[in-house]
Amino acid sequence: MTLLESLRALADPTRLRIMRLLASMELAVGELAQVLGQSQPRVSRHVKILCDAGLADRRREGGWVFLRAAIAEAPTRRVNTTGLGTALARVLAAAEAEDAEFAAQVREDRQHLDAIRTAREASAADYFARHADQWDRLRSLHIAEGPVEAALVDLLDQANPQGPGHLLDVGTGTGRMAQLLAPRASHVSALDKSPEMLRLARTRLQDMPAGRVDLVQGDFLALPFAAGTFDTVLFHQVLHYALAPEAVLAEAARVTAPGGCIAVVDFASHEREDLRLAHAHARLGFSDAQMAKLLGDAGFEPLAERALAGHELIVKLWTARRRAEGPIPAIGSAAIQTSPLPAFTKS
Repeated sequence: MTLLESLRALADPTRLRIMRLLASMELAVGELAQVLGQSQPRVSRHVKILCDAGLADRRREGGWVFLRAAIAEAPTRRVNTTGLGTALARVLAAAEAEDAEFAAQVREDRQHLDAIRTAREASAADYFARHADQWDRLRSLHIAEGPVEAALVDLLDQANPQGPGHLLDVGTGTGRMAQLLAPRASHVSALDKSPEMLRLARTRLQDMPAGRVDLVQGDFLALPFAAGTFDTVLFHQVLHYALAPEAVLAEAARVTAPGGCIAVVDFASHEREDLRLAHAHARLGFSDAQMAKLLGDAGFEPLAERALAGHELIVKLWTARRRAEGPIPAIGSAAIQTSPLPAFTKS
């Protein structure tokens, strides 16, 4: 990165807008095109200039290209920026704070982005609602759950020989993971955004001892729990729905106690582009390198990984431990909506 190259790259209103959008989140090039109201080829040309100047990084995932800022106002685990990069990021932030016209444009861009994200979330929510009663069957099309569950229990036992303690099952779906792990845990909080899924989970878990499992409605980007609440956090076939998995894992780190464990069960990287449209997948699996970086950036140290081949897709399991010293992201939490399972009396 040189000063002249950087200034040339930034000498365009569209590229300035792109950099402010990337300052807060990773975006697909298609999303940028929608926000900016420009054609995707034109936005791609702007992206190339920013990447060539070292101001942004891009990576391809299937048919999508994702872009993120390569500079930041202060070095982070994700962006190890230079002194020049730090200075440029601060100049852009100051421009938004002090240039009223530029600030208004950036605000409008972020409003458009919020609308796009809301529409995507609504589409995914609609999918879950329509397929809630088929969810276990859809999962079984990818790989038999038995070996996956056995591998998960084994890896969790290795991470925590005394048991998972207070466990958070993020995206519990029909509650199968909560059902599997509740006998080993001191308590399970089973979270899902979909009321339909929670209704099915309640049916599955109704024979559990009263107070063993709580059903919680909430979003994995704003977990409704205090920092350091959980000994173990689980994402079972959930993370590939995240538009920003780095933000999801940062929020998971916030609620994980120092020394606590995280387990991620998901697909290895694949090229099944149809899963985006047919099943609302935002990510086409994860490579070991991607997952290691995501977990490391969130404040976890790797423990173990395992691969299980299925039909067309490979299921991967990763475990990691929360560092005693590390970033605790300041992400706002939503209001808690807890629905404890009722005690049933058999006639």
